[in-house]
Amino acid sequence: MHAEGVDISRIMPRFLDMSKTDTAGTLGRYLDYLRVERRLSENTIKGYLTDLEQLKEFLETRQAGILDTDSIHLRAFLADRRDQVSPRSMSRKLAAIRGFYRFCVKRDFLSENPAERIQSPVVDKRLPRFLDRDEITALLTVSASENKFGLRDKALLELLYATGIRVSELVGLNLASLDMKTRIAKVLGKGKKERIIPVGRKAIAAIRAYLPTRQKLLAKAKKPAAEALFLNRFGGRLSARSVRRRLDQAIVKAGILHDVSPHTLRHTFATHLLQAGADLRVIQELLGHASLSVTQNYTHVQMEKLIEVYDQAHPRARLKNSARREKGEK
Repeated sequence: MHAEGVDISRIMPRFLDMSKTDTAGTLGRYLDYLRVERRLSENTIKGYLTDLEQLKEFLETRQAGILDTDSIHLRAFLADRRDQVSPRSMSRKLAAIRGFYRFCVKRDFLSENPAERIQSPVVDKRLPRFLDRDEITALLTVSASENKFGLRDKALLELLYATGIRVSELVGLNLASLDMKTRIAKVLGKGKKERIIPVGRKAIAAIRAYLPTRQKLLAKAKKPAAEALFLNRFGGRLSARSVRRRLDQAIVKAGILHDVSPHTLRHTFATHLLQAGADLRVIQELLGHASLSVTQNYTHVQMEKLIEVYDQAHPRARLKNSARREKGEK
């Protein structure tokens, strides 16, 4: 859910409460900035708000205000939380605080950012978990169950694997977003950025098989979501939570023992493309990553293949291998 989906009635009172000592209404303006200009999701805005609330409460114990503080107070706040949260959560808190003060400087509420020189904690990189080819085949095979939603479930899982789109992008797809003749989908990603993604033939075939079911759901619905591609049993737009439930059921049937989320299929899509020799820049474009550094998390799966190719192709490696063979023959 992006900017227009943020429930201001629930979030704004918390900002207003924080702003009682803030005559400029800085925090409320920051919320508008996150919502309108940054187009962040409701969950992200809530996370930023929680971090700023915690900071404000801590500063009050030090007789300081959120607009009247320095790096010493901010370091003390982060040190106070060090044993309570993981380095990854600590890094997120610091990012939220930096972003707020950067906004304040940009809007001339402050002359400098007190958080700018605070270093982020070292965060261990998590390698993306993905399914191997046998596992993804089993998952897509069992997803076509015999109940009336089996064709829908197979179609949405085929589409997740075929395109690598996020589950939020999947449930936001409209039927008009998909051109089944050219096998092209228009996806609205983070920050309302649209990207064009090719769709595999098997995914298209699964969607075609599901369309009659979709028509029946629309015909019976009191408030049909006529534009949505994937519908729930009431004819409304399918939710991300429902997608997760359907995936969980398919996982059990497929006999996959480790945890699999919709995002695992995104990782699987990228990993299998990389294993097949796809260019990292192309994968970045397909996934909608703003930075190549994010896409590079997938390169770990290539290392063994890279070493093998290097040994076969590099002149020095070939000479070494030839020498080994000759020595073995003698």
